Amino acid sequence: MKAAVRPGSGGCRISSAADFSAWIAERSATELAEPFTFVVGTDGALRLAPRRSEHVACAGGDMVLSAGEISFTREADRWAVSEVSNQSTGYCPDVTSWSAVALALDDAELGRPSGFTHEVVFRRCPNCQEHNIVREDDFVCVFCDSDLPATWNMDSTA
Repeated sequence: MKAAVRPGSGGCRISSAADFSAWIAERSATELAEPFTFVVGTDGALRLAPRRSEHVACAGGDMVLSAGEISFTREADRWAVSEVSNQSTGYCPDVTSWSAVALALDDAELGRPSGFTHEVVFRRCPNCQEHNIVREDDFVCVFCDSDLPATWNMDSTA
């Protein structure tokens, strides 16, 4: 996936309320009705792209501190996050990556929840090396039935 990323094709860098206001004003009603793709780059900045964008493309092929999907709502005089998850099969970020998301949203002066509104638990199977999404605290590989580790073990350079 990283090899298919074209230079300059990354998501829009959002580092202030003004950046976000300009970006959101260009979104269509259809785009606003669904979540957006987001990443937080290693520079701590939020980057946004349409939902059907790959996270790796949104990041310009670079490593990230977090990634997922995000929705916004207008609250009184400012924009705020209504929903946010770490759902990214390109990066498989740990739920602990919330702190990077919170800082990026605060820097952009966007209202936010206290954590991911939907947490996705990713684990790599130590036996077959497949990526798994852990559901209902069942830490068993769906591919080979091996036990999955309790701690995050995904490669952050994916």
